[in-house]
Amino acid sequence: MSRSSTWAISKKILRDRNISFVYSDLGDVLDLGVHDGVIVMGGPQSANDPEMAGERHFLQQALDTKTPVLGICLGAQLIAKALGAHVYRNPEKEIGWAPVYLTDAGADDAVFGQLPSPSTVFHWHSETFMLPAGAVSLAYSDKCRQQAFRFHETIYGIQFHPEITPEMIVDWSAQPANCGDTDTLDAPLDPHVADTASLARQILEGWLDTF
Repeated sequence: MSRSSTWAISKKILRDRNISFVYSDLGDVLDLGVHDGVIVMGGPQSANDPEMAGERHFLQQALDTKTPVLGICLGAQLIAKALGAHVYRNPEKEIGWAPVYLTDAGADDAVFGQLPSPSTVFHWHSETFMLPAGAVSLAYSDKCRQQAFRFHETIYGIQFHPEITPEMIVDWSAQPANCGDTDTLDAPLDPHVADTASLARQILEGWLDTF
């Protein structure tokens, strides 16, 4: 359920920690099996799309069995929807570099507590979600209230893209599915505004340490 370039960052971190994994793309048959955790990445789809029914069902299984889940962008929206929250169009698209700020709960969180506030991160989304019942808001931006949340101790949803690289920004900007988004921008996206590699590692390793 991810663009392959997005997944490459997570694979490196998992390999560095000697953690085995199975990769599944959109449309693959999903089997929770005996996996210790699930990472759900981004994509141009909507969490409300009928073709995402399989992914929503899979996530519901993970939540029902208390399997740890980390969701990025679309992944966060899918988690929110599986938890019964409303996923809807944000008042405006949020594309490009912009700061996110930690809430008080985020500053005390096991995963987010070590991150700077604000942190300049990369955004690319047109939809957002209501905070799921029982979840804790961890971060927000000027354009989007829900940038990160935690449900129980091991379920995390992140709206922004900590895993971004300059190569990924160039790749995404050229993809036909995204051209309608980039056409609305005042200027081309600068791939080199910030380096969030250390932030991505902190988040993924922090999440892995929760279980």
